[in-house]
Amino acid sequence: MKLIGMLDSPYVRRVAISFQLQGISFDHQPLSVFSAFDAFATVNPVVKAPTLITEDGTGLMDSGLILELGERLAPPHLKLMPCDLATYIRSQRIIGLALAACEKTVQIVYERKLRPPEKQYQPWVDRVHAQLIAAYRLLEAEVSQTSAWLFDERPLQADVSSAVAFRFSRHMLPQIIEAQTYPALDALSARAEATESFSAFSFA
Repeated sequence: MKLIGMLDSPYVRRVAISFQLQGISFDHQPLSVFSAFDAFATVNPVVKAPTLITEDGTGLMDSGLILELGERLAPPHLKLMPCDLATYIRSQRIIGLALAACEKTVQIVYERKLRPPEKQYQPWVDRVHAQLIAAYRLLEAEVSQTSAWLFDERPLQADVSSAVAFRFSRHMLPQIIEAQTYPALDALSARAEATESFSAFSFA
């Protein structure tokens, strides 16, 4: 299989790290949806990262859907989603908060970097900023309930998504998302980034 996309995308990176943890073999092709738009379009005309090309040549999009395939491919002892229903629901809540934080970070970055200053709409930026802070406030509350991995003795998807999201937001919006404001997330991020699976697909 082939994973297409840059590792500075939290969506691409969470798939790469998850597949590594699940023992799923794949090749990574770092194509940018910006600087390599035309080349990316030859692989996937929608130009959406991540794109996964399966062994039979099928192109899949959306990190969540790709990770569902990963759960089907992974052996039982390497799956990243909890089996217990209550734990699964809490895991999904944490993942949802992490993805919301990624989405709001991207929206702010795009507004600042891609839209001309005279076209920027401050009430919209303020609204997205409030949503970003709310997502991280709730995520910090969840992560602070443990000083280890969230649900197991190894990182599961909730850990991966939370750590990837926080690293991304800290890099892209350091003046907004400060480490000292989110000590539990900062500790989780540091712990995760020190592992082999994270360092194999380090933030570009």
